[in-house]
Amino acid sequence: MVKALMARLGSLGKMRCFAAQLSCRFISNSARYFIGAGVLLLAACQQAPLVQHFSGKAQGASYNVSFWLEQHTDRAALQRAIEEELVRIDLLMSNYRDDSVIEQFNALNAHAVMEVGTEIVELVQIAKQISAATNGCYDLTIASLFRLWGFRDAALTVPESAVLAAKRTDLGMQQISIINQTTLQKQTDAVRLDLSSIAQGYSVQRLVEIARANGIKNYLIEIGGELETAGHKPDGSNWRIGIERPLPGNQRLHKLVQINQNEPLAIMTSGTYRHYYDQNGIRYSHILDARTGAPVTHNTVSVTLFHDDLTEADAWSTALLCLGATEGLKVAEQYNLAAFFIEQDEAVLQHDLKTPSQAPAMQLKEYPSLALQQLVKENITFLPLQP
Repeated sequence: MVKALMARLGSLGKMRCFAAQLSCRFISNSARYFIGAGVLLLAACQQAPLVQHFSGKAQGASYNVSFWLEQHTDRAALQRAIEEELVRIDLLMSNYRDDSVIEQFNALNAHAVMEVGTEIVELVQIAKQISAATNGCYDLTIASLFRLWGFRDAALTVPESAVLAAKRTDLGMQQISIINQTTLQKQTDAVRLDLSSIAQGYSVQRLVEIARANGIKNYLIEIGGELETAGHKPDGSNWRIGIERPLPGNQRLHKLVQINQNEPLAIMTSGTYRHYYDQNGIRYSHILDARTGAPVTHNTVSVTLFHDDLTEADAWSTALLCLGATEGLKVAEQYNLAAFFIEQDEAVLQHDLKTPSQAPAMQLKEYPSLALQQLVKENITFLPLQP
């Protein structure tokens, strides 16, 4: 779902800020951090010894924790607590390990019940609400569709219409029943839950809770580019977040956002421009519309959401991207969501698919929601990019 870049501050001396991809590496006295799919985290590039930072691998990407506080804290103990929590969540919610709680539930037969714990049940409750708000476009039961279309195997397979129609009978959040606060029930043998569109936001929330329990009020914490900020930097200046230009190929900065509030703010970006297949002049996105069982066909390539709840923000950013700008803006207004949509020009996309080496410059159009426009007036600032 976002891309993030932070220059590490402190003992490394003079720094330069860079952008690249999905790894953390150090080159001489410069530091590079690259995370997720859509947002670049920008910290000041001067020394600030009070800012502490640590990072590691998590959930197929990486996590980064930057914070400061006036009193001493045991950073090593904090990192251990965070990594232990990530391991615990992985064992609960990962769809890539057979021994996870969610995969044990997926293996059940129809009408079987299982105690999965309060956390998974809460995520399913949120997903049911957002699925209903999007008329079923957003849906956690699309796990089987990823395999059907080949997105799990990195090889596109366009299913026959009859096969797709048969598979759709197993889709829908109504196929999962909430029995109580800890227990779920499957309604069909084949229905499977995929928590990837909501679990990472929840994971960031858990890291934030650990940080707060350690007295940390000023932080920037992210996993895979999905992040939350609170407070400010030690010199009193604001956190700045860079949003990636939603185009395939090299990463470029599209928006620079300054966070002007001390209250926690979650920022999520979902995009179609990193994970897709091109075949026979058609681009197939990994964002699947559960209503059709197929990849989305609209031209929206990115949605960025600003929200006060990390878990909901993660689900909503995917849901709005599933809907696309035309439908998504209506839903954003209905639920007072601060979001902006980016669309690409259809003619340019088709030219790119046919003759990529001669493709003209990509034309992008932006559509902010009313709630985002209000947020810009009060709590965030879009800064001009340096030429």
